[in-house]
Amino acid sequence: MKSYNSIHGRLFMIFLFSMLGLLLIVSLVYYQRATEQIREKVSVVAEKNISQTAGLFDLMLKGYDGVTKSLNSNNELMRLLRVHKSVNSVEAVNIERRITDILGVVFYSRNDIVGIHVITNEGTVFSFDRSIRTETLEFAGQSWFSELKKSTGEMKWLGVYPKSLMSSDIDRSIFAFGRQLFELSSLKPIGLVLVETDASAIVSALSNASLAPGSSVIIRGAEGEEIIRTNKAKEDQSLIPPNWPGDIKPNTVAVREWNQALVTAARINMAHWTVIGVTPDRELKLEVKETQQFLLTVIIVLVLAATVVATFVSRSFSSPFKRLIQQMKQVELGNFNGKVHVDSYDELNVLVGSFNRMVYQMDELIERTKLASISEKNAQLQALQSQVNPHFLFNTLDMIYWMLDERENDRLGKVILALSQMFRYSSDWQEASRVKLRTELDQLQHYLTVIETRVGGRVKTVIDVEERWLDAEVPKMILQPIVENAVKYGLEPLSRQGLLQVYSRQIEDRLEIVVQDDGQGIHEEVLAQLSRLLTDTPVLEPDQVEASTRRGIGLLNVHRRIRLMYGDHYGIRVESVRNRGTTVIASFPIPDKEGQEA
Repeated sequence: MKSYNSIHGRLFMIFLFSMLGLLLIVSLVYYQRATEQIREKVSVVAEKNISQTAGLFDLMLKGYDGVTKSLNSNNELMRLLRVHKSVNSVEAVNIERRITDILGVVFYSRNDIVGIHVITNEGTVFSFDRSIRTETLEFAGQSWFSELKKSTGEMKWLGVYPKSLMSSDIDRSIFAFGRQLFELSSLKPIGLVLVETDASAIVSALSNASLAPGSSVIIRGAEGEEIIRTNKAKEDQSLIPPNWPGDIKPNTVAVREWNQALVTAARINMAHWTVIGVTPDRELKLEVKETQQFLLTVIIVLVLAATVVATFVSRSFSSPFKRLIQQMKQVELGNFNGKVHVDSYDELNVLVGSFNRMVYQMDELIERTKLASISEKNAQLQALQSQVNPHFLFNTLDMIYWMLDERENDRLGKVILALSQMFRYSSDWQEASRVKLRTELDQLQHYLTVIETRVGGRVKTVIDVEERWLDAEVPKMILQPIVENAVKYGLEPLSRQGLLQVYSRQIEDRLEIVVQDDGQGIHEEVLAQLSRLLTDTPVLEPDQVEASTRRGIGLLNVHRRIRLMYGDHYGIRVESVRNRGTTVIASFPIPDKEGQEA
């Protein structure tokens, strides 16, 4: 009881009950408005569905009407029907076959036709259907036959039947229609045509007007008789108003709420039918129920939120230390961007000021650590760029020593000049880490001068790079490590002269520089290990690379630099066949017209 007399307790109760009262009022208004909107939207959807269904039936029936018209307007069919009885038996068989062929053409013009039957005035039947029957059902005296006989050329829509009217072994639901056929020259009736189509197309069209699983869609004839329905529940009859919708106008939709149901109707002009959709209120309440569940969930969440906010507000008034404690918790979670603002007692202000300064100093320390980490990564990239294989330097100095001994001063001058150009090129990284491909190839020529002198003509080199790529920018010092590997491990161990080729090619959106030799190749195990290292290069550390294989360090260096500069879609890949040679492909982005990477 003591807690309710405190500032904290009273503020908590006042704030909480105020929030709950406002929440209750808003919830009631929202629920009422949401229910009305759902009802309006459902009515709009129902009107649209029933209108589309009526239009779909009109299109479907127009197509069926065109089937019978195509038969009545076929002069050849009319002539054959007229002369069939007046010819001998041999000619009659030929005529029957020709009539069947004409019916077959129409039959296969649509996938939903089950059967086409022509009945002449003499009672002869010509049929083309999907049955394998040998017998035609009795049709004289049938109601549908009498209905067709009443036709004076207009279409008679007979409706849906559980099985075929003419074929004994077609035991599935069909939609039947037909008309009387007239000889075009004399306008005399010559017979009847009956067309049977798959009723599933009718049922599928009706399903478009269903709003819910419990909805029913009914088609009624001109006399009010029921043609077909999607739901067999008899209770739906009581949900349709008596004598409704009456004579509904074309292209209009009638909507009415009757006996706890939403009823819509539209006219099918082609057949003078009416399509009626019936959706009981219990089906419409499904969406309202979902709204109720959603609103209940929101209320529960808001009640909890109101309780939390009430607690926070009351405690903020009762204890100014709460803000300081909350900010301390944020610092514990790693958030150093906040700052506590409290205007309270002098002692508390001093404490808050000291805390803010401490958080600022910690944030500054973390920022300095982050910058130091970035600088370390940049230093690592520069170290990768300046990596040089020391074996080449040792071999070259050894060669110079022996040439001095033999006093071959001219050759020595060329080698020393080439070596000087190489070291000057490889040691200058301050200006740029990228150079034009032309410059990189000039550096490669200096290196090849030294190599060809050292191996004594046992290596023949061919450089064939297209002129259009010479101004493309590439990472510095990428070709020498690749060529050095090719000479040292592929060509130098040969007992014959080896061929080293450097050429360019364009593959889709990549520029590729290919270094190919016909040396001894790489062992399959080493090639597999090298390919795996090239795949994992972005995540490998230098000590991991050196521990894996010494042979691929230069290639991995080049591969990693290319990926660091252009992304993981570019880099180095190696192809090799033992005793046939090795191919190393370095890929880069295609440069644009200004010579920069696209």
